[in-house]
Amino acid sequence: MDFKTTLENLFVEAKDVPEEFSLPSEVHQRKYLSNGEMKQWNGPVHEVFSPICIKTENGLERKLIGSYPVSTEAEAQESLDAAVAAYDNGRGAWPTMSVSDRIKHVEQFTGKMIEQKDIIVKLIMWEIGKSFADSTKEFDRTVEYIYATIDSLKHLDRDSSGFEIVDGIAAQIRRSPLGVVLCMGPFNYPLNETFTTLIPALIMGNTILFKPPKFGTLLHYPLQEAFRDCFPKGVVNVIYGRGNAIVPGLMQSGKINVLTLIGSSKVANELKKQHPKVNRLRAVLGLDAKNAAIITKHADISLAVKETITGSLSFNGQRCTALKIVWVHKSIADEFIKQFSAAVAQLKYGMPWEKGVSLTPLPEPNKIEYLNECIADAEANGAKVMNENGGTSAASFFYPAVVYPVNEKMKLYREEQFGPIIPIVPFDDLEETIDFLIESTHGQQVSIFSENADEVAWLIDPLVNLVSRVNVNTQSQRGPDAFPFTGRKDSAEGTLSIPDAIRSFSIRSLVAFKMNESNTNLINEIVKSDSSNFLSTKFIF
Repeated sequence: MDFKTTLENLFVEAKDVPEEFSLPSEVHQRKYLSNGEMKQWNGPVHEVFSPICIKTENGLERKLIGSYPVSTEAEAQESLDAAVAAYDNGRGAWPTMSVSDRIKHVEQFTGKMIEQKDIIVKLIMWEIGKSFADSTKEFDRTVEYIYATIDSLKHLDRDSSGFEIVDGIAAQIRRSPLGVVLCMGPFNYPLNETFTTLIPALIMGNTILFKPPKFGTLLHYPLQEAFRDCFPKGVVNVIYGRGNAIVPGLMQSGKINVLTLIGSSKVANELKKQHPKVNRLRAVLGLDAKNAAIITKHADISLAVKETITGSLSFNGQRCTALKIVWVHKSIADEFIKQFSAAVAQLKYGMPWEKGVSLTPLPEPNKIEYLNECIADAEANGAKVMNENGGTSAASFFYPAVVYPVNEKMKLYREEQFGPIIPIVPFDDLEETIDFLIESTHGQQVSIFSENADEVAWLIDPLVNLVSRVNVNTQSQRGPDAFPFTGRKDSAEGTLSIPDAIRSFSIRSLVAFKMNESNTNLINEIVKSDSSNFLSTKFIF
């Protein structure tokens, strides 16, 4: 049996899908949250087909798992108007609410979210092909992120509960919201990455216009009633439709105060240009990356292989933080490739519900065609696929390809492949790796593998000025969530982490007064009567 047939046989008939991992039924969404109501949709819909194919009489076919509304610019504008009205120029119930009360609303929502865990986890798995274990981990990590955000905001508010006095002027300095936030998340972490922007924006008092990702859309449907029930009318609104049809009008309205997008730098650039009042727009962006691993002649090859294989192939390499190009010193390149290819062969591949599976089907319908083009281009310019069965595909499954030697003529040298291809570049001089990072349009992370302290120190000092995170003998990654997550060049704008995100979606505001008897009595009266949510010395425990 050839390997392509082996891959085809990974897919099963509908009756052979384990019951505990099956969806209870197809999810055909005909309602969406806008202005505090679950509005009925009777227009066109988009059918959602899973990357998990099913064996049928007609061969392998992607399984239909549901559908969702394809709304128009009119519905998007209605939701925008709802968010604008709920913010009400900063006078709405949500932006003027006390921090402690906003926290209670978010806690209430989180409880309702946990009730929906089973269906959301299954939808993550079926919509994007992520393993059941990793889908569960994504859900749990998101809940942990919400609670950590609450704790961080409590700490920040406690620090702001007093008055600062300088040169006879007293002031209370707190953080206040920015306005209407347009939130768009990515398909690879459709729940977690989306909520790492949506939740901080929400809890800081902003109102939300949320567009789910193209893949990983249905999983947000079970949460919409919880958003409706837990927040004031119009605070959270969910928009659907083709991005290029509905989003430009939202930006052109000038009513969006914050654009938060985790996706393409090209899309972000176009959207920002469409806003008529660019100085009023804050952008919080997580964008492209071409993270490099630099494996020097002093590296522990076994360790480098272990970290690099995880860094390059977790969720099939479909992570912005993935290692997408591997530089290896020529003196150890052959041994590294030998060990790396052997490690790839040990990865379990199969359906997402299988225990211990690492490699699963890809959600994007045209992705395999693109990956094949990358390999063909590399081969035309002198590279080869080094691992057995590398690049073999069947239906929606693509087996990882280790490609060597990659050079600057190839797509794999420049483009973010966002999939299971590992380009390996040989080098003689470490300056070559630094030149690559200088010339790259991306600047998120880099991983250095070396046991030589002088060499690592020599690399660290320039690299921290080219990327935003340098990992030493460790794969690139986002976490822990308390660490800053950002990038240089076209890789990011703003900083996302638990403490940084709540600052990204707010601004420092203060109430100040001269320290005289009249003012002191006035302020004391306001604080004592608890008549202002901003000017308050309440301490949140």
